[in-house]
Amino acid sequence: MTGPQTTGPQMTGPDETFVHPALFYRDADEYLAGTLPFVLEGHAAGEPVAVAVPPARLEPLRAAVRAAGGGAAEHVRWLDMTEAGRNPGRIIPGVLRAFADRHAGPVRIIGEPIWPGRSATEYPACVLHEALINLAFAGRDATILCPYDVAGLDPDAIADARATHPVIRDGDGERPSPEYAPGRVIEDCNRPLPERADVEPTPFDLDAIPRVRAIALRTAAELGLGPRRAGDLELAVNELAANSARHGGGTGLLRIWAEDGHVVCEVRDAGRITDPLVGRIPVGLSTGGGRGVLMVNHLADLVRLRTGPEGTTIRAYIRI
Repeated sequence: MTGPQTTGPQMTGPDETFVHPALFYRDADEYLAGTLPFVLEGHAAGEPVAVAVPPARLEPLRAAVRAAGGGAAEHVRWLDMTEAGRNPGRIIPGVLRAFADRHAGPVRIIGEPIWPGRSATEYPACVLHEALINLAFAGRDATILCPYDVAGLDPDAIADARATHPVIRDGDGERPSPEYAPGRVIEDCNRPLPERADVEPTPFDLDAIPRVRAIALRTAAELGLGPRRAGDLELAVNELAANSARHGGGTGLLRIWAEDGHVVCEVRDAGRITDPLVGRIPVGLSTGGGRGVLMVNHLADLVRLRTGPEGTTIRAYIRI
């Protein structure tokens, strides 16, 4: 966990191999005009295609692809992004890389992680995700098209899209984004999370992990989680606490509380994470480390991570 800070990587220009455009659309017609040719052209070229978008856009696009004929609809991987990408930290390992890594050649993916209705708590994690795609796919032969509803989203979200995508597509065509600055976005997203001073922390070390697991399970039930999701929170606490004990200075602090329909577990320690993609790259079972945060990303409905000289804070949110 310790080492030189690398959460603000220098990414000043578009990748020559990886293509990552933002598609700005205002209505259903503009959406289909930007996405349908993308899918059909990919299928015609023999490229594997995946579509991960909210249901309101998924079904009309699937119907349009089916109506176009040629069997493309049956070969596309269709995913409801409100489920598969509910936690933005899960999208790269569980959706994008999970699909791309199964294919040796070029792939095409439509991914819409930001839609009207995303909460203010979720949104920073969504922006960070979009910036990190550029790192996760650097040098990969892939195109990931990210639609943005300019009529339904806040103007700040559109401005952020210009900073996280090297190319913009809309009704006027395609052009480079002069605001492209994903490294700055990654730095901006890495701000300290405000401490919940009203929640008493539980200190722990490696020997105390069984005790904090028991505390997590009991507290989760008291706050309204059912047995299965309480077990998920217990496992998330176990992984985060073990990381702190082994890599974050040997000790840490655990807090658990309820917030906006979620149970939140927070682990703070003195370590510093140097890899901005930690928890976002698929890891094989034979790998010696790196699975803890990845597992938490798959378990939780939202994960927020902040790291720096003062230490690391990770919050996992599980919906009640």
